[in-house]
Amino acid sequence: MTQITTAPIDGQKPGTSGLRKKTPVFMGPHYLENFVQAIFDAIGGAAGKTFVLGGDGRYFNDRAAQVILRMAAANGAARMIVGQGALLSTPAASHMIRLRRTDGGIILSASHNPGGPDADFGVKFNMPNGGPAPEAVTGAIFARTAEIREYRIAESQDLDLSRPGETRLGGMVVEVVDPVSAYADLMESLFDFNAIRGLLQAGFRLRMDSMNAVTGPYAVEILERRLGAAPGTVVHAVPLPDFGGMHPDPNPTWAHELMAEMMSGDGPDFGAASDGDGDRNMILGRGIYVAPSDSLAVLAANAHLAPGYAGGLKGVARSMPTSSAVDLVAKARGIECFETPTGWKFFGNLMDAGRVSLCGEESFGTGSDHVREKDGLWAILMWLNILAVRRESVAEVMQDHWRTYGRNYYSRHDYEGLPSDSADAMMAALRDRLTALPGQVIEGMAIAAADEFAYTDPVDGSVSAGQGLRVVFEGGSRLVLRLSGTGTSGATLRLYLERYEPAGGDLGLDPQQALAPLIRAAEELAGIAAASGKTAPDVIT
Repeated sequence: MTQITTAPIDGQKPGTSGLRKKTPVFMGPHYLENFVQAIFDAIGGAAGKTFVLGGDGRYFNDRAAQVILRMAAANGAARMIVGQGALLSTPAASHMIRLRRTDGGIILSASHNPGGPDADFGVKFNMPNGGPAPEAVTGAIFARTAEIREYRIAESQDLDLSRPGETRLGGMVVEVVDPVSAYADLMESLFDFNAIRGLLQAGFRLRMDSMNAVTGPYAVEILERRLGAAPGTVVHAVPLPDFGGMHPDPNPTWAHELMAEMMSGDGPDFGAASDGDGDRNMILGRGIYVAPSDSLAVLAANAHLAPGYAGGLKGVARSMPTSSAVDLVAKARGIECFETPTGWKFFGNLMDAGRVSLCGEESFGTGSDHVREKDGLWAILMWLNILAVRRESVAEVMQDHWRTYGRNYYSRHDYEGLPSDSADAMMAALRDRLTALPGQVIEGMAIAAADEFAYTDPVDGSVSAGQGLRVVFEGGSRLVLRLSGTGTSGATLRLYLERYEPAGGDLGLDPQQALAPLIRAAEELAGIAAASGKTAPDVIT
């Protein structure tokens, strides 16, 4: 064991999903090591503990895993459970932490951000419950990065992570496990695989785009091998360090190949995509795109059709920017519905307390209490289970849902890579005006309320302030602005737009057409074009 003298490095503050920076930053002297040592120090040390380790396979994943193993050994860890090839999807890592009852896990991923030598990398710590570290822990990690003076690392040759089995690194056991099998078994316990097989055998056609990211091996095992989908159903199935040049974000902009196939006249019956680390999903039917907020509501309304949820849901939760479509389902079902800040860690307390079974975010994240992370393949399998039981198309399921609950027209506009100073100034200017906005009329719509969202956790009483600016209009339409914490350079402004149309109203509009007055109102209120220098969003979902 060697103690290396170091010094604090500025900017190692974890965001909503760990620390994300450009790959060359993580590869710089002491950068990764400082942060990993800060994790171990902030959780009371690693001595005698067991951790899970794995990542999405992006560039530097393999090298970072070797460094972390050597540091864990030097810090006295008893065992490290590592995905074969240092691969583990984020939901599979969460499941492994829970299944093996470990002391937590380190996940190497920048989620949906691009990968490669000049792209993005990330590290995050997940707690023993399998969920992302809460703010108290990430705050302690950040505080430790500001005072660190040394880190501990073992001198060792690289370990062979290519085959399952056990070896030793000093006094620590390194256990390499199949990254797929335990997760696939969990999925088979939750869903009616026989019903889904029957759907596929009846001629139902399926396409899954894994975007050269980590879900490829999982999707091939589950969809093609266990469920019997035709070979080649999963495209871009091999994880690559640069995701094959793809942007591994499953939305209509970046999953354009899948979108084109599904919107063609002879497209498959069902299409889906997942992201870099496997925790996000996009759902499509032939000729129809399902907005993530709508997907969450449909899953809430139909979860009882899957064996793992046949007893009904305990409750549901959504992030504040997510549309209120799921709220309508919860009200009709007589179950609790919670509105939280963005970030999956806020759902963990509710799940651990037995208050909710199903959670979702508008940023293509959906999951349940089977793990403590959002889970892309889980959502895809839930949809397939619902379609297998209902024997309806995706479009028919959506139309029935809107006829029952009404439609929450919804969209998110992303303005990426903005100068941080300009983005902060724009938000500050709007924040200063919030109290004066109620009663004003913009684009023919009267403002009913305006505030900055703050959340008091109903389980532990912790308060999270500054979670996004909201302007709500009479009738329930609203717009929300917040700066994202998932980028690695500049600022990303996210503008969320929602308009509710009751059942019996005009349910067939194009969302951008339905939201046009809100889009104009947002520009009038915030001056996005002037602050961003852009005439249109970079991404519309």
